[in-house]
Amino acid sequence: MISSLRGTVVHVESDAVVIEVGGVGLSVAVTAQLARQTHTGDQIALHTTLIVREDSLSLFGFDTRDDLAVFTLLLGVTGVGPKSALGVLATLSVAQIADAVSADDDAPFRRVSGIGPKTAKLIVVQLAGKVTVSNPTASAGTTTGRAQITPQVVQALIGLGWSERIAIEALEGVMVDADSADQQSVPALLRLTLAQLGPSRKEAVHG
Repeated sequence: MISSLRGTVVHVESDAVVIEVGGVGLSVAVTAQLARQTHTGDQIALHTTLIVREDSLSLFGFDTRDDLAVFTLLLGVTGVGPKSALGVLATLSVAQIADAVSADDDAPFRRVSGIGPKTAKLIVVQLAGKVTVSNPTASAGTTTGRAQITPQVVQALIGLGWSERIAIEALEGVMVDADSADQQSVPALLRLTLAQLGPSRKEAVHG
């Protein structure tokens, strides 16, 4: 089993990096975010898992052990393959996954490409009590902050003329990609959500 790699990045694709280790280039599937943060010539260390199939050997790499652990858990869920599991980690952080599972909320998983409603529910059910993060205190604080802040953002959007449904859907999409600082700021979330909604308020309300 190849459990970790350290070497030089020699090529970057949208969902994979090629790492040269001891003169051998190894292709490693990664999330789109990690690929965007990686550049040719970088020295990189990844936690990896090797998935063996009849016709292929595939390496998947992650920059934290938490990500690797959740990826492994997701593979144990009926209907979730390596590509879908990687998609979940590309859309949600480990803390967001833990929060959703703890709240029995499958909505965040339904936003992942390739994850249907049934599979999203299975993820919540089968991962219950299994997802942990290295800093649970920080995660709990973030969750409390979001519970107080997101209703304020929704109300502000409604006050600007957007429908509640449109406001909530847009805010949920923004929360997936927002960094921790923005997630704790009403002005930042409002700005990001308005940028996503675009200039046509009337069209969004009546669409």
